[in-house]
Amino acid sequence: MHTSSSRDGGPALFRLVRHWARQWAPDVVERFAADAPPSWTVPNLFVIQAVDGTAGDEVTVADVARQLGIDRSVASRMVAEAVRDGFVVRSTSARDARRAVLTLTDAAKEFLEASRAHQRQAFEALVSHWPEADRERFAAYLSRLADEVLGAP
Repeated sequence: MHTSSSRDGGPALFRLVRHWARQWAPDVVERFAADAPPSWTVPNLFVIQAVDGTAGDEVTVADVARQLGIDRSVASRMVAEAVRDGFVVRSTSARDARRAVLTLTDAAKEFLEASRAHQRQAFEALVSHWPEADRERFAAYLSRLADEVLGAP
């Protein structure tokens, strides 16, 4: 049994992070697998999320690697698959012709929106039994924390 206290916020946060890090993307892919193309895979979703979550107008493979916490070579292979599957377009940077810039396709935006809808539904399911004011306050605190740690979307 876990007790509630502000000192337990850190361990509680990391328990949740470990759980959701393993669970959310496979849930999205499984939920939409019957109606979605076979290219809707967890690695493609991770690349799409990383490209979308990178600030700036020119997203690179190095940015994807940094967002995902993986080696650049692994990120490069994942990006190549996302390009092959039609989720990412790789083009030449307008600022530096040696750099490749990544942009999301309409198919990626559709996959991303399905992912966000699933995340909203998962959040609502978790806290649906809470009073509305508590749900709204908690959502605001989570958004604030994410913005402070990762930057505003």
